Amino acid sequence: MGTTDLWTVAVIIGLACVTVIARSFFFMSNKPWGLPHWAQRGLQYAPIAALAAVVVPEVVMVQGHLTPSLQDARLYGALAGAAAYYWKKNVLLTIVLGMAVYLPLHIGLGW
Repeated sequence: MGTTDLWTVAVIIGLACVTVIARSFFFMSNKPWGLPHWAQRGLQYAPIAALAAVVVPEVVMVQGHLTPSLQDARLYGALAGAAAYYWKKNVLLTIVLGMAVYLPLHIGLGW
């Protein structure tokens, strides 16, 4: 096995100290800390924005380029899932219906 040099150990310890101090900063204050209303409202949209940032490129792109045709099963699966969620607001139904549309198109038709 390789050995770890002193510089690497010092950097790891330094990063650990910075992380502990940054995360415990809010516990060191004597008065309660709260976010402004605009920040709280903005944080409500963070999960859906993160999900969209991960899912949308996977659905509309193939190897870094936009999907060249409408014969892509991912598009129809995503549309069916979005419609199911809009209709019933049920995550399990969204997944099941999206996959029920995606799999026959992908496996059966080879899209």
